[in-house]
Amino acid sequence: MLSDWLQKHTPRLVTPQCHLCKLPKLPQDSHPKWCNSCLSHFAPQHRCQRCGIKLNIDATICGACLKKPPPWHRLYCVGDYDFPLNHYVHQMKYSGQFWLSRDLVKLLANHIEQPAPIITSVPLHWRRYLHRGFNQSALLADALAHELNSQSLALFRRQRATPTQQGLSKTQRQHNLRNVFSFRNKDVMKVIAKGDAHVAIMDDVVTTGSTVYQLCQLLLEVGAKRIDIYCICRTPEPAS
Repeated sequence: MLSDWLQKHTPRLVTPQCHLCKLPKLPQDSHPKWCNSCLSHFAPQHRCQRCGIKLNIDATICGACLKKPPPWHRLYCVGDYDFPLNHYVHQMKYSGQFWLSRDLVKLLANHIEQPAPIITSVPLHWRRYLHRGFNQSALLADALAHELNSQSLALFRRQRATPTQQGLSKTQRQHNLRNVFSFRNKDVMKVIAKGDAHVAIMDDVVTTGSTVYQLCQLLLEVGAKRIDIYCICRTPEPAS
């Protein structure tokens, strides 16, 4: 009978559940989406401030970045490309669950100390955009700009399609992206050149940094004074 079904299932329908483990939320849970146990998956970890790689020593910058600093000032991430973050990114990117961008950037916003006034994103080639229907990096940039009270601007375009970066070494990735990006138009170049420009580049996952490296070079050429990288996940660099 309907009354029996309602009696059995009503508690599940009206009691908030953790977004990850699906167990009922408890009164002491501090986050609207996750229970305190699952929230521990997103706890900050000690990382290099420049490249975002996890550090096992009491230092702020890793040896590789001291020897050869990247062109950006800071890299902020939520965590490694591991469960559950990789699951959320995959769901957003390939299953069309783009609303996850709001929850992910709220986690990221808590890590950012000096928000950039301008947040831009890694562009997609128009063919991939048509196939996917959206640019996940742009969605993240828009949501994060709203969270940080910054301005989200589409500064770049991808001039040609490239093979997927997955499985490529750092050297192969750099070769794959050579002369791929440009500014959308001269107007956006003027925005960067004007004043003491502090710009952040948003991407969903940073692996070797080859993509954001290319975009940083363009920004530096037109006078950007400080560039930060914002991402949801940071992965260890593959072998060269």
